[in-house]
Amino acid sequence: MKKKQNVTVDWHTLTGKLWFRCTNDYLFRALMQKYDDIRTAFIATLIGCEVEDIDSCVVENPIVLGETIEDKDFILDIRVSVNDALTMNVEMQVINRYNWPERSVSYLCRTFDDLKTGQDYIEVRPVWQVGITDFQVFKDRNDFYGTYMLLNLKSYKLYTDKFKISVIDLTNIDNATEADKRAGLDRWAMMFKATTWEDLKGLAEEDPVIEKAVGYMHVLSEEEMIKERMWAREEFYRNERTNQKLMEMYKGDAEKYKGDAEKYKQMYVDQEAKLADKDAKLADQEAKLAEYERKYGKL
Repeated sequence: MKKKQNVTVDWHTLTGKLWFRCTNDYLFRALMQKYDDIRTAFIATLIGCEVEDIDSCVVENPIVLGETIEDKDFILDIRVSVNDALTMNVEMQVINRYNWPERSVSYLCRTFDDLKTGQDYIEVRPVWQVGITDFQVFKDRNDFYGTYMLLNLKSYKLYTDKFKISVIDLTNIDNATEADKRAGLDRWAMMFKATTWEDLKGLAEEDPVIEKAVGYMHVLSEEEMIKERMWAREEFYRNERTNQKLMEMYKGDAEKYKGDAEKYKQMYVDQEAKLADKDAKLADQEAKLAEYERKYGKL
């Protein structure tokens, strides 16, 4: 019996819908962890420097790709040391739990609080939390790429340049600024957001780095153990979205029942007011009758 051989398909020939988009946080994690050139190129884009300016770009929290991870431990942020001078924490987040500002600050603080024994506070590295979200964090803002730092509210004096948070909103790629486009950040976002091979091939034709990244994505998608982890993440997303829809439905029902309760409460209050009015009128009539009988005797 002949042993079955794996046949590698040239991704350039593929068409149609992607099985796994790069918004799959496991695929994103695997791509950024496994391929140094792609990680370095993406980090250079975020920083706004040339790839040649980055001497080292090391993952500080690697995982064993393909290994089963319990859901409670499934936090797939990737922490990167850049030139031994900056720590960046990057995470793909597709489920909106409506707590991203608080969650991202928590990640940033944990990364920042990394002084070693004997070190002084002045020696702490700058840290930068980058969240790539497939939802709008602030409903009153439609920025594609926003960065936040500690500032004096009156003078806008920067408190420290060692503490920074950025959000790349994949739902607002159309609002990328000219600076975002010159840096190529919009192309990365479109690659993450792409849903078809045609989308990826169009981007790859314009950018050799994106072409290389797409090739790596295809390789990762063909590795069985990694593929299983990505399917597990897709199932997790479906369950989360279902739970959110159920919560919204229950919330809607609760609001409806609350509205009905308020309506019936108001009806009760109105009825009580009418009865009180009738009682007052009856009391007034009885008082008049009593006065009449006092003057003229009983009828």
